[in-house]
Amino acid sequence: MRRPGRSAHVALLAAIAGLAATERAARAHAVGISSGEYRLDGQTLYGDLGMAARELARWLPALDTNRDGDVAAEELAANRDSLAQALAAGMTVTADGQACPGTLDRAWVQEGDGGAIFQVHFSCPAAPKRLTIALPLLEGLAPGHRHMARLFWSGKAQQVVLDRAHARWTVLYGTSQSAPGVAWSMLKLGVEHILTGADHLVFLLGLILVGGRLRSLVGVVSAFTVAHSITLALAALSVFAPSPRLIEPAIALSIAYVGVENLFVADARKRWRITFPFGLIHGFGFAGALREIALPSAQVPVALVTFNAGVELGQLAVLSLALPLVLAARRASWFGDRGVKVVSVAIAVGGLALFLVRLAPRQ
Repeated sequence: MRRPGRSAHVALLAAIAGLAATERAARAHAVGISSGEYRLDGQTLYGDLGMAARELARWLPALDTNRDGDVAAEELAANRDSLAQALAAGMTVTADGQACPGTLDRAWVQEGDGGAIFQVHFSCPAAPKRLTIALPLLEGLAPGHRHMARLFWSGKAQQVVLDRAHARWTVLYGTSQSAPGVAWSMLKLGVEHILTGADHLVFLLGLILVGGRLRSLVGVVSAFTVAHSITLALAALSVFAPSPRLIEPAIALSIAYVGVENLFVADARKRWRITFPFGLIHGFGFAGALREIALPSAQVPVALVTFNAGVELGQLAVLSLALPLVLAARRASWFGDRGVKVVSVAIAVGGLALFLVRLAPRQ
């Protein structure tokens, strides 16, 4: 005779622990993004760099003197020399193979949105034909961090997305960049965003856990997809974007709700009615990454479409693996009777715990 009680408790504790362990990565859905606008004027390259103050604290912990995970204006001002030294080592520019010494001109924190801004310039020996910008500083940031770089040279604007694996950008005089490179980068960013968004994945697991006819499950997932695509667009286009302090706890509550509802529903029929409004909330969460990117207005539609496509591809990849496993598991009587309830309780408790964590003031 089977004794599922002990296994049920282990599964419950493991699910809760796993969701709690991923909260740090899921909080605010911050993939980690910085931006840089560069302008070559003769033999001088001017740069305006921006990143979230929390990313600055991750890169240079010494600036965060009160250890609150952020860098305030006074902390930045008091450690300007340290920042200048770090930038000198973390960002290099060469012109036709010759080094261009850099200087930090200004640095400040925007109090409204918590963004840190640096103004720098690099003096090259002569007006270059080939310019290379390298960012070793990306090694000190999150593994998924992206640097959105835009260069103005001879009346032409070029753009690229840099990361740890591609931290060097070489531009030749007179060349221009097509949009596909940026589109491909945003597609990959969307895939990574959903695959590292543990709360979204747990929500999807809760939706398919109760099973049901394939048509009903497709309807539930489609409603979620349409809904989050709508709010992702609204937020990315700056039409409407609620504060993450409201959205993140609401996402956690949606997880808890699905876990509780699983204890009472028999299948997925008509479940799209609740999935759609929850999808609207999750879409605002997806938009967090795009809203941190200082893209020119002409690039926003392409970035929005390709980022959303990446999210959908990642979601389909997860569902293509999870759905057959869930449907196969439900054929076992022990899983249909007790397994679904145990996992659903774990999802509900984990979602509630996540809600309480996200309500707590950040230290």
